Amino acid sequence: MLQNYFKIAWRNLARNRAFSAINIIGLAIGLASCMLISLFVLDELSFDRFHEKGDRIVRVVFKGIMQGGEMKEAHAMPPTAAALKADYPEVLEATRLRRGGAPVVLLNQKLYTDDQLAFVDSNFLQVFTFPLIEGNSKTALLQPNTIVITRALAEKYYGKHDAVGRLLTFKDQKMPYTVTGVMDEMPAHSHIQFDMLASMSSLEDAKSTSWMISEFFTYLVLPEGYDYKQLEAKLPQTVAKYMGPQLKQALGMTLTEFRKKGNNIGLYLQPLHEIHLHSDFQYDLGTNGDLRYVYIFGAIAIIMLLIACINFMNLSTAGSSKRAREVGVRKVMGSEKIELVAQFLMESILLTGIALFLGTLICLAGLPLLNSLSGKNLSLSLEAIPALIPALLLFGLFVGVFAGSYPAFFLSSFKPISVLKGGSAVIKLNSSGKNIGLRSGLVVFQFFISITLMVGATVVYQQLKFIQNKKLGYDKDQILVIPAWALGKNLPVFKEELLRDSRVSNVSLSGYVPAGPSDNNNYMISPDNNASQLLKTLRYEVDYDYLATLGMQMVQGRNFSKNFGLDSTAIILNETAAKALGWQDNAIGKTVSRRNNEGKGSSYHVIGIVKDFHFKSLRDPISPLVMTLNQGYGWMIVKTKNKEVSGLLAKMQDQWDSFKPDLPFTYSFLDERFNETYKTEQRTGQILGLFAGLTIFVACMGLFGLAIFTAEQRTKEIGVRKVLGASVVGIVALLSKDFLKLVCVAIVIALPVSWWMMSRWLQAFAYKVDIAWWMLALASVLSVAVALFTVSFQSVKAALMNPVKSLRSE
Repeated sequence: MLQNYFKIAWRNLARNRAFSAINIIGLAIGLASCMLISLFVLDELSFDRFHEKGDRIVRVVFKGIMQGGEMKEAHAMPPTAAALKADYPEVLEATRLRRGGAPVVLLNQKLYTDDQLAFVDSNFLQVFTFPLIEGNSKTALLQPNTIVITRALAEKYYGKHDAVGRLLTFKDQKMPYTVTGVMDEMPAHSHIQFDMLASMSSLEDAKSTSWMISEFFTYLVLPEGYDYKQLEAKLPQTVAKYMGPQLKQALGMTLTEFRKKGNNIGLYLQPLHEIHLHSDFQYDLGTNGDLRYVYIFGAIAIIMLLIACINFMNLSTAGSSKRAREVGVRKVMGSEKIELVAQFLMESILLTGIALFLGTLICLAGLPLLNSLSGKNLSLSLEAIPALIPALLLFGLFVGVFAGSYPAFFLSSFKPISVLKGGSAVIKLNSSGKNIGLRSGLVVFQFFISITLMVGATVVYQQLKFIQNKKLGYDKDQILVIPAWALGKNLPVFKEELLRDSRVSNVSLSGYVPAGPSDNNNYMISPDNNASQLLKTLRYEVDYDYLATLGMQMVQGRNFSKNFGLDSTAIILNETAAKALGWQDNAIGKTVSRRNNEGKGSSYHVIGIVKDFHFKSLRDPISPLVMTLNQGYGWMIVKTKNKEVSGLLAKMQDQWDSFKPDLPFTYSFLDERFNETYKTEQRTGQILGLFAGLTIFVACMGLFGLAIFTAEQRTKEIGVRKVLGASVVGIVALLSKDFLKLVCVAIVIALPVSWWMMSRWLQAFAYKVDIAWWMLALASVLSVAVALFTVSFQSVKAALMNPVKSLRSE
């Protein structure tokens, strides 16, 4: 029986090649899109899932609210881990990690500078599942100056020789490290990414008892089934017990007094599995994902598949007139309804199987494009294919049954007497209000989705354009940024040589750059020694040339100057800081003070107010910022006179090499660093645009198929109208208007929905574009134009047919 079903199904697909091709291509694109996006979504959801204790690990984070802004930091204070382990029995293990940067490794007269180091507690490898290939994970990091490296580093440093027991020397450090273990590379799905793990006991400040600094990523292991919220509810006690006394010493007020003024600080817990998609903390270990985009792309995957299935349903039910007599004859010959359903489902499954094969090929071909757009390295490895085949077959079976179920039950429900009458009776069955209503609803749904995606892509593009053209308060064009700390005492010499070059306009040295990776420094100040009024600011340490190099403007007062000997105690406020202090009109000459962690005070006199500039993402409002004078370290910021800098860069390379620094000459452009901040939004816009195009393409394929069936059903009507003098334009309008009505209905539904959705998306930005009427109109006009072109192609063909032939065919 199955063999017979298969033969008949194959013959029907071969007989209706055009409609089979439309169905197969549409389904293949839908399936390929679904598979591609599913790879992306699964990759995002898989972060940190490989750790054996992962469902019990939480990270301790720091949050605070003060006048001047909010603090959200991914790391905690040095004693946090030990204090929580000692005070709460539910904390089974506690471990810490601290960044070590990319130290200069000196080995066999060679320098290595690209490898990332972290300092970790001795139990780190028992908390996290990073198994060792060589060495003992329980003892590898017990002693000071011990280190575990990855297999790739072991081969890079020592070749094929055993790495364990060898010495590893960091330049400018007295004691070498002993390699005590070799591990595999950390999985790409880990938020922790380092090449070397050194023992925390190697660091002096790891033993610090200060609760006023927070540079240690702290992780806890809790009991099986334990709700971390229970422990989190106890953490205010920890803050009061340990942080309270030190806060009073540093700020001159108790924790209760601090909170009464509207401020608050505290420790909170974050489950390990939520770090990648739910984290928006400063100073995190890497760039995290965003759960919103996982939802968006997951929805697009389902919608693409739905649209492809809708095409199949539409074309199958619309073409039922061609199968009606077959159904009638089969029923007269004794076929049961269930046998007819099985026959039509077999056709659906066969068609889906072909589409699945083609879709898998499209998926493999499209992976490089998706990787380019998403910034990932997704792949379908040969090892994974045997495991994927059953999943793909089940997926294809599900899609085939889902897409074919309605057509199967619809076709098998025809009454033999009605369909065997032929002609108008069949057309009447196929053209009943119920069937047309369903098909119309499915077409409306397809274009509703297409228009919504087009509006979304347009708004994302316009927001990115707005970001590019927004006045930032500084010049980002023709600015070179050079990590110059490797030059050490030669930095001033290098700067002077650059200033003598006619292609260079200005040069500044600072650890603070307003775009891309930069130092960040929370800085609590009080006005006029009034310690009870605290303002949280960020501090930029700059030199005399910083403002001029970046084109920043003074609103009041003056810049730092070598002509004023007291500028070492001078401070410049931004406009937001001046307003927060109530000094927007009379800041010059005022004093601000701050206490360090030991409670010792220092004062600064205000010499100027700099015009507000965006030193964070445009997602965030401008917050209070201060500038103090500190020369000679960090980034070298070079303002050039021309856009053509290749010759200048070559000269800078030669000058750099003449100093023989430990690090090679590297640079970036400030505008590129700025653009990198919005990489996620750029990728989102590109992906939305791509799938909006695919969605409307698949929808139009279905529309094209329906137009063919409509023209076939109205062949006699068209012939009669032409004989009576109807023009080609009139016939095209007649055949097209019903479809255009459906697109217009989709527009009416899609525009308010897409406006609401994109308004919600824009809420993530403090500075954003307005959704203009033309953005909605553009998507509407495009959808109408594409639909009209699709339908008109077949309508014109039908209108140009010789009426004699069309009337003879009836």
